[in-house]
Amino acid sequence: MRADLLKKELEIFTFGDLLTHFPFRHLDRTTVQAIGQITPQMDHVQVRGVLISMNTAGEKRGRRLVAQLRDRTGIIELTWFQGINWVQKALTIGQEFLVFGKLGFFLGKPQITHPEMEAIQSSKTEVKNFLDPIYPVTEKLKARGLHGRAIGKLTEQLFQLISEKELPENLPSDILLKEKYLSRWEAFRYIHFPPTIEKKDQAIHRLKFEEFFMAQLRLGMLRSARHRFSKGVVFTKVDKYFNDFYHQLLPFPLTGAQKRVLKEIRQDMGTGKQMNRLLQGDVGSGKTIVALMAMLIAIDNGFQSCIMAPTEILAKQHFDNFSEMLSPLELEVVLLTGSTKAAQRKKILAQILEGQVQIIIGTHALIEETVQFKNLGLAVIDEQHKFGVAQRAKLWQKSNVPPHVLVMTATPIPRTLAMTAYGDLDYSVIDELPPGRKPIHTVHRLDDARPQVMDFIRSEITLGRQIYFIFPLIEESEKMQYEDLMKGYENVKAWFPEPQYWISMVHGRMPADQKEVNMQRFIKKETQIMVGTTVIEVGVNVPNASVMVIESAEKFGLSQLHQLRGRVGRGSEKSYCILLSGSQVGREAKDRLGVMCATNDGFKIAEKDLEIRGPGDIQGTRQSGALNFKLANIVDDREILEKAKLEVDRLLKNDPDLLKHENAGLKNFLHYEQGKTAWGRIS
Repeated sequence: MRADLLKKELEIFTFGDLLTHFPFRHLDRTTVQAIGQITPQMDHVQVRGVLISMNTAGEKRGRRLVAQLRDRTGIIELTWFQGINWVQKALTIGQEFLVFGKLGFFLGKPQITHPEMEAIQSSKTEVKNFLDPIYPVTEKLKARGLHGRAIGKLTEQLFQLISEKELPENLPSDILLKEKYLSRWEAFRYIHFPPTIEKKDQAIHRLKFEEFFMAQLRLGMLRSARHRFSKGVVFTKVDKYFNDFYHQLLPFPLTGAQKRVLKEIRQDMGTGKQMNRLLQGDVGSGKTIVALMAMLIAIDNGFQSCIMAPTEILAKQHFDNFSEMLSPLELEVVLLTGSTKAAQRKKILAQILEGQVQIIIGTHALIEETVQFKNLGLAVIDEQHKFGVAQRAKLWQKSNVPPHVLVMTATPIPRTLAMTAYGDLDYSVIDELPPGRKPIHTVHRLDDARPQVMDFIRSEITLGRQIYFIFPLIEESEKMQYEDLMKGYENVKAWFPEPQYWISMVHGRMPADQKEVNMQRFIKKETQIMVGTTVIEVGVNVPNASVMVIESAEKFGLSQLHQLRGRVGRGSEKSYCILLSGSQVGREAKDRLGVMCATNDGFKIAEKDLEIRGPGDIQGTRQSGALNFKLANIVDDREILEKAKLEVDRLLKNDPDLLKHENAGLKNFLHYEQGKTAWGRIS
């Protein structure tokens, strides 16, 4: 029964699970305080004395048991509000007790409520020689008597059953020596039952390093194996298409960061190994032009390229932009989405298979089985976090020799997150915005400032600018009491009535053709205002739009707010982002809005997002297990992570397959982790 509860409530199935169910804090029961020396600054205290009185006070629900314990220096009061009858039977006046509990003061006198009492029978009653662990438990476990102390007793018994051979060392000896780390056995022993605070801290540090080291090692070995063994198409030349575009058709000079990234991609694609590169850069940093130029290298070498976008709007935008920029080169560019008509679709599929088209742009439609390429050499995934790993894999399985893969994200990823969640990929960063881009002025306004906001918007429209209004929901929700899109649309119309103003609307549930018509009306300046949901978050490019109004901004995450803001500031005019919220804004939301107003730097925003939300909840992180740490935290422990990464890089440089004798323990541990060895099951 207890085993079933542990499995269900805490996912403790094996002795190994119990061993890694770590205490969240420790109480110091290694010393006994003199009652006369107790001060209000103390938290928990342990005293030893004789029970001198015990009386009940109050009636019914207010009934309580009050006792007094005396040592040579003073008296402390002990109080119980529950289990009074049982406590009275268990305690005897005149008996000596060891008492432990949380300290409180009443009318200036020390007291402990619901203390732990241990009768001192003889010299056998000993003060503990280790700090007392407090374990996380659930209410259901407490109700069945499996509280934190019971978990502690189970763990104590486990350490009596196992020895160091069940916890063999897995870190290289030179690292242990250099860093003066505890052994693995000591670390596990002291994280549960440390003799001192110092030993507990040493144990936690060692185990955090181990977690980071093993995660980096697995990712590093994957990356190393791919570099050494994964075959890829060899792009031997950079020829006419690339050079003509670069020298004659490039719409603007490349930034230093774009040139650096392009060089990294060119080197990758010329090695004969499959490129698997993550390209990250802030909104508007010019990732797409870099991807297009990589595609031209593929075409120069006689191969097809494709780009997969998460929405039809973005795919269509890529198609229009690519077609316009590449028209002088007479290259065939096609668009394939879910709404492509059957006859047109059939024609496009035949062209792709026969190699008549060089660049294929599409949505999820590209991964359908009916889409077959003649010779796919480069696959670009735009906004990679919108696609699952399996979806991406389907795309690069469409060629006998795996195509080179470039995955792009406009959501900047903090370095620590990139190292852990994407450590098996090579990654490039465009950390420079094109010259001339003006920072977007961002302000936070409460709902009662709406009239002034609307006056400002009117003045911008008078100047010929266009405006976005973004709402978080389509339908009213009982749980989220803020304005939905339809209600918001009517409100905007009330402030900006037709025919003086014209408004477009787009949202996710709208038919694709209607969405496209409404979007095109806004792009062609036939409407001055676009009311929408976050469907316009990614990739939509309207240089004339100068104001982004985000309604109920407190409901959005930092990453999404930054993405939405990036829809303006694309032209030469000064642009604005107005974050509208209700008057009651929580502390975390206020922090997010403050960060948005303070900086336009996507990488700083991503770092702050990581601090606020933690690594497990960041949009786009891969569910690879790379972030499932028991102890380590990539925000708080980045120094330990950096150290682990350096050690892993050094190790794999000298022994990429862990074949050397001194790394045998490490290799065995990795096999054990994959389930080839198992702990005995708790039954």
